[in-house]
Amino acid sequence: MIVTPLRIDHVNLEIPAPPSKSYTHRALITAALGSGKTTILNPLDAEDTRLTIHALMALGVPIDVTSDRIIIEGCNGTFPARTAVSLDLDNSGTSLRLLTSLALLCSHPVILTGSPRMQERPIGPLADALCAIGGSVQFLKNGGYPPVKVQGRLIGGHVTIDGSMSSQFISSILLAAPYAEREVELVLPAPPASQSYLDITLDVMEKFGARVSRQGYQKFTVSNRDHYAGRTYAIEGDYSSASYFLALAAICGGRATVTGLAPDSVQGDRRFVDALRQMGCTVTYGSNSVTIERTGTLTGIRFDMSTSPDTVQTLCMVAAVAGTPTTITGISHLKFKESDRISSTAERLRLLGGDVQVSEDSITIRPALLHGGSIDPANDHRTAMSFAVLGCGIGGITIQNAECVDKSFPGFWEQLSGVVP
Repeated sequence: MIVTPLRIDHVNLEIPAPPSKSYTHRALITAALGSGKTTILNPLDAEDTRLTIHALMALGVPIDVTSDRIIIEGCNGTFPARTAVSLDLDNSGTSLRLLTSLALLCSHPVILTGSPRMQERPIGPLADALCAIGGSVQFLKNGGYPPVKVQGRLIGGHVTIDGSMSSQFISSILLAAPYAEREVELVLPAPPASQSYLDITLDVMEKFGARVSRQGYQKFTVSNRDHYAGRTYAIEGDYSSASYFLALAAICGGRATVTGLAPDSVQGDRRFVDALRQMGCTVTYGSNSVTIERTGTLTGIRFDMSTSPDTVQTLCMVAAVAGTPTTITGISHLKFKESDRISSTAERLRLLGGDVQVSEDSITIRPALLHGGSIDPANDHRTAMSFAVLGCGIGGITIQNAECVDKSFPGFWEQLSGVVP
């Protein structure tokens, strides 16, 4: 599918935020591990979350999916699969990484694999940590990368893990830890990437009954006596997906309100709103909404996005139409996403006339006369959506393989077309 978004000179929109992908993944996992029945309200129905659901079902967890809720009968910490299990997680890095630790709660070996790109995304630090607390991880193709075969027991105890590449390595162990044979003490020798996602993990764990003590982002101690219990749990709106429509107001001028967003959310991508404020937009928070309005010019900024990885590309699009340079820092880990998002964004902006400079941990975008062009997102959903928003501002941009947005935001193109005045 190929899409050419219409150019928009001014927006005036109000739309609901899609449910959070990060919260949906974690709620599915804690509910599956817990005791009793959980009803998840307002879950995200997207390719990635479906992959997690299908994987949990393959591990023996009964799951009933309806149009507005998911009902899960928990396995109380032991997956009931009766034979070895092979899980193809396609292009969902979140699914593969979070489920890798859970494989130790299955009495049979579990193989986790994915797409060709997934097999280029490293998982070595997580494998090393699991081997230190009772697991056995075998790389079936290339050392340090999926596919992997996981077996053994989650014994627990003290473990050190390098999370500078991905906080999902840490979240994976944390989510499984309440069912270890011993208390788990997880130590991080260096600051983790995207640390705000650890806050989401802990938020969900504690809502389902786990008990975790922490020392900042240096050490986490998880009780093995406090397990997850079934409950009714509503998924909050997603700041990452909302960013595209908030950016429309910044890029095209006008006003955009996204409802269903918790102003006090621990989602790190909430900082995208702060970046827009610093660039000259007016920001208004409601009880469950965020409104962005731009009437003047945009000013470039220097902004650390280390805890807001999924809105980096969206901010790059806003920066591309600002009147002064913008430098975004704290982004070195983006090379390990669905694509290398640092070089990918730079290359595609240059294709449209942009003036972009990259380093290991930053991207600088200077004012330039932009023009249209054809964008191949390389199967990266966030590349497709961010450049579509830029296309609404400058016109003439065509997005190839546009259906890749179904990974996280089915219905994106319909919602985007609906904001045309």
